[in-house]
Amino acid sequence: MAHRVLVIGSGGREHALAWKLAQSPHVKHVFVAPGNAGTANDGKISNSAVLVSNHTIVTQFCKDHNIGLVLVGEEALLAAGIVDDLRAAGVRCFGPSAKAAQLASNTSLTKAFLERHGIPTARWKAFSNAQEACRFIISTDFPARVVRARGPAARKEVTVTASKEEACRAAQEIMQDRMFGEMVVIEELLQGEELSCSCFTDGVTIAPMPPAQAHKRLLDGDQGPNTGGMGAYCPVPQVPEDLLEQIRGAILQHVVDSMRQEGTAYVGVLQTSLMLTKEGVKILNFKCQFGDPQCQVILPLLKNDLYEVIQAAIDGRLCSFTPAWSESSTAVCVVMASAGYPGDCDRGREVTGLLQAEALGLQVFHGGTVLRDGRVLTSGGRVLSITAVREELLEALAEANRGAATIHFQGATYRRDVGQRGLRLLRQPLALMYKERRVEAAARDVLFPLPQTSVGSGTRSGSRSGLGGFAGFFDLKASGYEDPILVCQTKGLGAKLQMAQACQRHSTLGQDLVALCVNALLARGAEPLFFLSYFTCGKLDAEVTETIQEGIAEACRSAGCAFLGLEVSELPGSFSTGDSDLAGFVVGAVERGQVALGLQRAEEDDVLLGVASPGIHGRGFGAVRKVLLASSLRCSAPAPGGCGDTTLGEALLSPARLYSPALLPVLRSGHVKAFAPIAEEGLLGGISRILPEHVSAVLDALSWKIPEIFCWLYKEGNLSAEEMAQSFPCGLGAVLVVQQDLAQHVLGALRRREEAWLIGKVVAPCHTGGSHIQVENLVQALQLGSPQGLLGDTTVHTQHQPRKEKVKVAVLVSGTGTALPALIAYTREPGSCAQLVLVISNKSGVEELRNAARAGIPTRVIDHKLYGSRSEFDGTIDQVLQEFAVELICLSGFRRILSSPFLRKWRGKILNASPSLFPLIKDGNAPQEPPQSGFKVTGCTVHFVLEEPGPRAVIHQEPIAVRAEEPEQSLWERRREAESRALPVALQLVASGAVSLAADGRTSWKRESRGLGVPGDKGDRTSSLVAPEPPERGGE
Repeated sequence: MAHRVLVIGSGGREHALAWKLAQSPHVKHVFVAPGNAGTANDGKISNSAVLVSNHTIVTQFCKDHNIGLVLVGEEALLAAGIVDDLRAAGVRCFGPSAKAAQLASNTSLTKAFLERHGIPTARWKAFSNAQEACRFIISTDFPARVVRARGPAARKEVTVTASKEEACRAAQEIMQDRMFGEMVVIEELLQGEELSCSCFTDGVTIAPMPPAQAHKRLLDGDQGPNTGGMGAYCPVPQVPEDLLEQIRGAILQHVVDSMRQEGTAYVGVLQTSLMLTKEGVKILNFKCQFGDPQCQVILPLLKNDLYEVIQAAIDGRLCSFTPAWSESSTAVCVVMASAGYPGDCDRGREVTGLLQAEALGLQVFHGGTVLRDGRVLTSGGRVLSITAVREELLEALAEANRGAATIHFQGATYRRDVGQRGLRLLRQPLALMYKERRVEAAARDVLFPLPQTSVGSGTRSGSRSGLGGFAGFFDLKASGYEDPILVCQTKGLGAKLQMAQACQRHSTLGQDLVALCVNALLARGAEPLFFLSYFTCGKLDAEVTETIQEGIAEACRSAGCAFLGLEVSELPGSFSTGDSDLAGFVVGAVERGQVALGLQRAEEDDVLLGVASPGIHGRGFGAVRKVLLASSLRCSAPAPGGCGDTTLGEALLSPARLYSPALLPVLRSGHVKAFAPIAEEGLLGGISRILPEHVSAVLDALSWKIPEIFCWLYKEGNLSAEEMAQSFPCGLGAVLVVQQDLAQHVLGALRRREEAWLIGKVVAPCHTGGSHIQVENLVQALQLGSPQGLLGDTTVHTQHQPRKEKVKVAVLVSGTGTALPALIAYTREPGSCAQLVLVISNKSGVEELRNAARAGIPTRVIDHKLYGSRSEFDGTIDQVLQEFAVELICLSGFRRILSSPFLRKWRGKILNASPSLFPLIKDGNAPQEPPQSGFKVTGCTVHFVLEEPGPRAVIHQEPIAVRAEEPEQSLWERRREAESRALPVALQLVASGAVSLAADGRTSWKRESRGLGVPGDKGDRTSSLVAPEPPERGGE
């Protein structure tokens, strides 16, 4: 059953919220209280006259009308505690508590909060007396002042003053006339570019929104009085990604974490207005809901279902639900205001031209309007918000202005230059206007020209040339450090360099060398400052030397460090022709208070996160050489099937992933207890360095993606799982240790820059001897790493050409214990014919949703209890499947009966695994063969799901032998393992086109396919990985 939603408020923001919520298939109706003319009887949206100031009445309204969700838009109601009262009465509500809402409602408390937690803002002081305020104004040395009013009324006033006299007059007017509030805050006027940055938050994790810029002044050219906002556009062009990361981590996440640490979890939408000053980012103010008009340009760019995002925030699931935003569109909103605004304004003026504006493809959000006798009349200051969404900012601006010109009411006022600042930013990006504290983004000069090459070196602030050779000054103070400790690291490539020489492929060596050095610095929380390398050989090859030098210079640019140069030596007496050695040296810095990172702080119940890296390094090349010698293969041989169109040598020489500066903000956040790069030492050796002796670790190899080259080495070299874990990183480049309650938050931050997974946990010490790190399912993961390993040698092989595009697959689950991990592992590989694009569960909070989220697969919860009928529930599933363009469905532990219309529509496209080898009975259930019944073989059958199920629709069977006197629980677990083997095989068969469902309900096989089928005619064959044991005499 779909839900009814109540949105409380009457402005353009509330109209935009209702408009977006009404698009959700989960929403049956949206009430807006009190609403406006735009929300009056508009499809699924209607107004309500419920008295929103009386929380008891609102609570009763929600119960009487079966309201499933309440959104509060008005700031005064949030501050008055309406969310607290509704939640206490059992009403599901989205928004911060009264205490948390003080971030917006109480300026003095907010300023004190920012100071306590070291979050930068303008200098300030609050007063409740006009004379004291004036004495403070006279004593300040601010170049200009902001007089900001706050009080219990919803209205606010901000006055920017150029002189002390003007500031005193503004303070006296506010305090004496009480026109806008009962308290005045005197602030320093900040100069720079202003942004609005917002996020959804569940109290732990933030889900950032694209930045917007509002226009506060009433008139064009930023003239006239300040207002609540006369327009906005989103996103703000050319904002550097590193600046956005700083805002998200050091401000939005910092605020949410600090609120939680002080005992007030902030759940809802948090918006902060920021000023980008020469000294860095500083906070102007907060809003505890979407801003108006920012909301009218942000929500049109949200690609997700807003209802689902809100539910994820309320349930604390934002760590596994990342909203997606349109990256190819820009939204511009122009606000039309009444005459007299922002003071006393005209009301009752008729508004015309609304239909004509909407006919232009614009969205008109109502604010101060009312519907009387079928006519739309003005009823407030900001009347309408006209929003245009187009590919280009200039086009969106022109269309929004065109819409505003189409609408008429007496005294209408609107700006025609909304977005012009954005157009200026397109010509002069913020990256050239704004200096970060750590690394200057402006004027990145070359530190040293490289001898005999055109490659420019990587640079950073603080570096100075002028010493000649491979030397230079470095000014730590200019780079922003106050009390730094220097950290140095040197690395060589060893056996990997020999492999590169044998393959005559040197282009990746530069990144390898820089990555190994720089990643080692990260283990101490240090950022790289400058890098120097040394290359020696028996006979100099200029082309090889230049290739290596170019790679190092490019990697240094990526790492944000200065490249001093590559020193080259030719030593024919020490090296034979073709032999060489390459080493790198890097110096980094870390503030004294941050140096404790990585000092074996892991504790029991902590979580291990892994970051991807495809390369082989260090001790791994000893094992690689043995495998190549045993196989007599050359580097020029074609790479294994899943490695793409490349050679074996190129696959083996994949470079290390360079993690800095992507990981540095995460490591310095205080949320990471330990960090270790493991590329050189293998899984066991790398992770053991960050584990104290009193704990152990358990990893699940099915939880991360193992590149095909490791699966090939395992198979070709006949290596054991222990040898693989000791010699190779198996697809991981670094491991982080974090507290369990922060794991999803840190994982989300990592995934914004890198491919990462939750790979294991820290456990009590192991007393069985051997390594205290256990890697579970490594053999299975390596076997599932390729289509050949997945299907085995005894299964069906197809001779036809594989599909160029993978089949999009959804998995429907109801809980845990499903084959989903095996399906994820299978579909990750390039040789797979299927792509897992969606996981749907009819229950929230189940482990399989978290497994999918860790693998980066979108998830949806469609609760069957919310729907009045099976067909309505199935219809919602069908809509979501269409949204993701799903072609095949796998049922894995899905405990709902699907309706006949749904099965007819998806005929031949639904696969299910039943715990039986017997033919299916009519109701679609499979009989369970108990051990005591005399059967010696049981197993799992994967079949097409039909209205009239039968044995002819079987795709694949996985038999298992029944052991004598085997407990039922043990047999159940082995059946579940059989399902994890069988379902990926069956999916590959159907996705590849080898198997399909014929019109008569039989399984149809391609003529080119062959398998170990059961007896029967050609249309009745099935595949089987394990042949059933023949029954004993007398057991039939």
